[in-house]
Amino acid sequence: MTEQAGKSDVRTEVLDGTTTAQLEDGLREVFAQAFAEPPYGEGSPADVDRAFRRFRSQTRKAGFLAAVAFDLDDRVVGMAYGYPLAATTRWWDTLTTAVPEDLRRETGTRTFGLFELAVRPAWRRRHVATRLHTALADAVTNERVMLNSRPEATAAQAAYRAWGYRYAGTAIPWDGAAPHHVLVLDLPA
Repeated sequence: MTEQAGKSDVRTEVLDGTTTAQLEDGLREVFAQAFAEPPYGEGSPADVDRAFRRFRSQTRKAGFLAAVAFDLDDRVVGMAYGYPLAATTRWWDTLTTAVPEDLRRETGTRTFGLFELAVRPAWRRRHVATRLHTALADAVTNERVMLNSRPEATAAQAAYRAWGYRYAGTAIPWDGAAPHHVLVLDLPA
């Protein structure tokens, strides 16, 4: 799937895991630039290595999909990727308060976990993130999408609300992590 983004001179492609893995260097650059800023402060080489430590195994997961934005020179300027959560996922176990069993029930195909969504700072305010999210959400066959987002990332939080996400709870996704909001978007049948 390719979409011409008009004024922003960006094309968006939805890719499988094998193809996405071949773009790792460009994706790492996007991550380093996008997450160097507050509230993240995660742009150092060590931060990027930590974030991408699981990337190659993620791209091999069944159902992995990525939406990647490229500029006219084929440089990666944005990314959104994830895969369906396993029936045995521990994602819900990281919440600081319990949620109803129906919300946390996973089947292996119910929920698409959106693990990264980032755009290079120079390409922001051109609707690149919206195009990435829309392309990915249109491509998945799951009932819903779930993601974690830092509550103090106000621009991201505003975008997620505009796209229809609802707050499901607060999580500490790994030891030492800052609190994250768990957000859920129900997809049309």
